[in-house]
Amino acid sequence: MRKIFLWFIFSVCIASQTDAQKTIAIKCGQLLDTKSGQILSNQIILVKDNKIDGIVSANAFNQKTDSFIDLSNYFVLPGLIDTHTHVLLQGDITSDDYAVQLFKESIPYRTLRAVRSAKISLENGFTTIRDLETEGAMYADADIKKAINNGVIPGPRMFVATRAINTVGHYPISPKEFNWELDLPKGIQEINGADEARRAVREQIAHGADWIKIYADRGYYQLPDGSFRSLPNFTAEEINAVADETIKSRKKLAAHAMTRDGILAAINAGAISIEHGSGMDDECIKLMVQKNVYWCPTIFVNEYVAEGRAKAGSIINMQFKQAAPALFKKALTAGVKIVYGTDIGGYDWNLPQAKDFEYMVQWGMNNIKAIQTATIVAAQLLDQEGLIGEIKSGAFADIIAVKGDPTKDITLLQQVQWVMKDGIVYKTSK
Repeated sequence: MRKIFLWFIFSVCIASQTDAQKTIAIKCGQLLDTKSGQILSNQIILVKDNKIDGIVSANAFNQKTDSFIDLSNYFVLPGLIDTHTHVLLQGDITSDDYAVQLFKESIPYRTLRAVRSAKISLENGFTTIRDLETEGAMYADADIKKAINNGVIPGPRMFVATRAINTVGHYPISPKEFNWELDLPKGIQEINGADEARRAVREQIAHGADWIKIYADRGYYQLPDGSFRSLPNFTAEEINAVADETIKSRKKLAAHAMTRDGILAAINAGAISIEHGSGMDDECIKLMVQKNVYWCPTIFVNEYVAEGRAKAGSIINMQFKQAAPALFKKALTAGVKIVYGTDIGGYDWNLPQAKDFEYMVQWGMNNIKAIQTATIVAAQLLDQEGLIGEIKSGAFADIIAVKGDPTKDITLLQQVQWVMKDGIVYKTSK
């Protein structure tokens, strides 16, 4: 028995030493330092287990490694970060598209489809996502995150918001012609009053929420002077209760908010990120800068749904679309922290996840700054600075590669050729 025990200890020690010595050398043609914006040439990235162990010049490299990957014909970047996704949605231009998923697809079926979405996101080069609610699929996002972390399925690193919160009657869950007697699934968790608000936050955190999300306003409309307004969803007591409970639990609050009516209330309550914000005004921009609040503009999704929704009778997305370029330039000039987020799932997962970069560049942001919205800025929002969004010692080995230089042609990020996450290669060039 003693011999068996000693052999077991010896085997464990040998295995541990073998694992600890396993290293990968990745030779880069060009490498973007997302922190400084510098482009480095002829560099070697050393990967040890799931972390980056160092970066050295290829000319000075003489270390023995377990494997070598040659990306000398590629431009190498850290894995991208999408801070607004919905893996459990598959596109919903109209309310009917949305209703089909909530009312005709079971949560297990939607979860199976989400497995595919997660894999697509990873292969698109987005090695981290913040998934901002399940839209009626309860806590399935927490299970998808767990399955990815446990190596059951491939997918990006996930930060999840589970169900999201709104007040009773203030979320468009179905076309009006549905029978009011039916108890249909809700797209969010409904609350009334401050006590229910606190309970909802606690329930969601207990079921795995990393973030809390609210829907701050509804009923968007444009005034004759071109400004936008909406109807607030929460009383001051309710929104303050949600934010207070979130912050006390050491979590962060994201707010779907389109106009000043939702944006100002959310920021003053304690929201750290404003989602969409398509109708924000100068006061909103000023307050966001003052309070260091991030803006996730989700540009392409609005461009994608605007025409279809206008044909269905709702023109507000078309009005937001027309106002978007000037608003983006104004926020950029004012110094708002702009973070990359797509709302993919709100549009089909087969469409480009890196499309928003194009609009950012067209509307005045240089290519490197645009890339930073999906790397170092996104990492700051997620409290993961130094761990993701950079290729540096101690960061996770989340690395992507493209053909050509995305600092000159941002559309190249829609054609990611090679993807590594946590030191494992998930996609190689064809």
